[in-house]
Amino acid sequence: MMNRRTLTQSASALAAAAFLGWAPTVLAADEAPDALVKRLSADVLETVKKDKSIKSGDVDKIMALVNKTILPYVNFRRMTAAAVGPAWRTATPEQQQRLQDEFKQLLVRTYSGALSEVSDQTIVVKPMRAAAGDTDVLVRTEVRGRGDPVQLDYRLEKASDGSWKIYNLNVLGVWLVETYRTQFAQEINAKGLDGLIAALAERNKANAGTGVAGTK
Repeated sequence: MMNRRTLTQSASALAAAAFLGWAPTVLAADEAPDALVKRLSADVLETVKKDKSIKSGDVDKIMALVNKTILPYVNFRRMTAAAVGPAWRTATPEQQQRLQDEFKQLLVRTYSGALSEVSDQTIVVKPMRAAAGDTDVLVRTEVRGRGDPVQLDYRLEKASDGSWKIYNLNVLGVWLVETYRTQFAQEINAKGLDGLIAALAERNKANAGTGVAGTK
């Protein structure tokens, strides 16, 4: 039976999957942010339930899907910059690209193991509180299955083309970007940006070698 811990893991995995761009359809510029989150969530659930290799945590296949979609619904650069903090502004273009690549791989490997827990979950999108002209909004959802519902919220920004892009998510009151910012700051303070890049690359390499999804 799925308990709250596994339901929380599943929520995290679903969030990361949506966050990393698992959506084969083209986003209409006039699609509302809550409608976007609802569609992405449904797409992720359907994809995971139908694909046995993804459900079993096949990281290579997950990475291939992520790369193929080119992250169409996520401002991943903004997310990485926020996680790195002030040091991002001093990073070279090469360092910024490495940080984005390693961070993306870390997120995929961290949450891919939890995808095996996805079974009969449903996503409920709560009524959104936002004015018509808002360009930065919060979409609140709940992941429901066996056990207590799990809070799963998204922050989205309106891009210049009118589309909405996710740039942060919250599982049970904990924002993903802020969690990693604390960890990354410790590494940057100790060894600088190159030290952070090396640490992320080493963690990803170790996770790939063991075939086990990483941890935060």
